[in-house]
Amino acid sequence: MNTLVVILLFGSLLLLSFLLIANPVNVNKKANFWFGLVLFFWSSFWLEEILVLIRLDIQSNLFWLPIRFFQFLTPVVFYYSIAYYANPNFRYGRKDFIHFLFPIILLIVLMVNQFYGDNADLSLVLNALVIIQAFYFIVLSYIKIQKHKQRIRLFSSNTFQIDLKWLELIILAIFTLVAFIGIYNLLFVEADLNLFANIVSLSIVYFIAYNSLKQKEIFLLDENERSLIISSEEQTEINKRKLISDDELESQKEHLIKLMDDQKPYLDSELSLAQLAELMNFTPHQLSYLINAAFEESFFWFVNRYRVQRVKELLLDKENEHLTILGIAFESGFNSKTSFNTTFKKISGQTPSEFKKNGAAL
Repeated sequence: MNTLVVILLFGSLLLLSFLLIANPVNVNKKANFWFGLVLFFWSSFWLEEILVLIRLDIQSNLFWLPIRFFQFLTPVVFYYSIAYYANPNFRYGRKDFIHFLFPIILLIVLMVNQFYGDNADLSLVLNALVIIQAFYFIVLSYIKIQKHKQRIRLFSSNTFQIDLKWLELIILAIFTLVAFIGIYNLLFVEADLNLFANIVSLSIVYFIAYNSLKQKEIFLLDENERSLIISSEEQTEINKRKLISDDELESQKEHLIKLMDDQKPYLDSELSLAQLAELMNFTPHQLSYLINAAFEESFFWFVNRYRVQRVKELLLDKENEHLTILGIAFESGFNSKTSFNTTFKKISGQTPSEFKKNGAAL
């Protein structure tokens, strides 16, 4: 049974890594390339068992040391794949190279351990360092996704499918897996648990495959628009400067409110900051500043308040009693049941069903 699971794991990871690197759907190019490398490196953890199955015995350090180094690189490469998902314009800085010190240190410890004939204490140190490195980059990746969630609310009115929720769940699953395998390696429990660890790993791989193969492009494809709105640090600095005078701010606020009431652009579920800015004859930065300064909220919440208000009006209209709540939500500009329920409750303080029930009782 374990043999079959190992074969499925190795083959599935290789196939998925090829699909992500080849990227036939042509989305999130850099991120998928790096994530494909992660899966390719991850597959090497089962390479030794595969070689045993095909009766190929390779004991040379010249063969295994580079593979071990790639294995040590896996958490680092995973972190940078997350960085590209969160920002396709990501650029390496000098401080980023410090992350590659982790796998180098691990490789040195491994070489010293082999020199001393697989010393038990050094093996324990190596396993502990591997676990520490994995946890470190898992935490960094999780923080990166949380910042991404805040950033996309600056320019997107619907964050469903671009908020990297699937990667967030993968990170939590990998965290659990690393904790389990780490405890397993440190305590040297009986080998029968290998089957359980491999089954859990295979489940995570299929979960990754299901989500990664149906992902959407996260950021706008227009390079000019992307360079204007993608950096949260840049956006923050811009919002600190006065792009609209105080005298003009009030009139532009009224202009924006009139545009939202008359043209109802929020009914478009794909409405973006750049699209609304074009309707206002503004740059995305100017519109972001206007919403932040005049309404004291992000673009996401500004647009979705209109959608929630539209839903409330339709729910209270007896002519719409034949429509479902979800149908009304989609007509009002939402594109996901989960995001609609979450956003509605956040803004109104009650669920759509509660609002409809309370409204009908009046």
